[in-house]
Amino acid sequence: MAGRYHNVDNLPKTVPVFPLSGVLLLPRGQLPLNVFEPRYLTMVDDAFAGNRLIAMVQPTESEDKILKPRLSAIGCAGRLSAYRETDDGRYLITLTGICRFRVTEELVVETPYRQVRADFGAFAGDLVASEDSDFPRERLLEALKIYLSRRDLKADWQSVMSAPAEALVNALSMLCPFEPVEKQALLEARGWEERVAILTALLEMASTASGGPVTMN
Repeated sequence: MAGRYHNVDNLPKTVPVFPLSGVLLLPRGQLPLNVFEPRYLTMVDDAFAGNRLIAMVQPTESEDKILKPRLSAIGCAGRLSAYRETDDGRYLITLTGICRFRVTEELVVETPYRQVRADFGAFAGDLVASEDSDFPRERLLEALKIYLSRRDLKADWQSVMSAPAEALVNALSMLCPFEPVEKQALLEARGWEERVAILTALLEMASTASGGPVTMN
């Protein structure tokens, strides 16, 4: 879906925000969401009636304690690429990541959901798929095997082995249960190589913290 936007000037200056802690959206990544709160149901309706863009931004404070927590400085806008309504009124949607942005201002709005002014300028490179010529797949997969084994988790290794590099890195970054600050570090990586390095380091550090490496057959 990112092909619809050839440069950052095509992107809107204002975006609606879905603030969720521990939830990460990356360019060209696909994020499924179960939407049930009335304010976010309205947001999805409005997005469909407009440009179909919704931004994911992590709050820096717990929404359990503060009604309107502060937002992280960097988020990622995504396009509604799949939608289904359930019998009980929920929306099951998928956002496909388009481009990261810097929050320059939160707007005073009448909508029940929050909106921010977004500056995409520093992240124009997000509109171009990452090169994977130097992708350290073997090291990443070894770290992933240990990480999953320590948590009694399984993976479809055939899919993991054959996945394109960027799709694999996006999926692991978004799906692994890293801490919110670690998710934010993955989002704010300055480039493809840095994101791969951060992801690999997070997997390796988590494996070491869980008792060191194990032998995988």
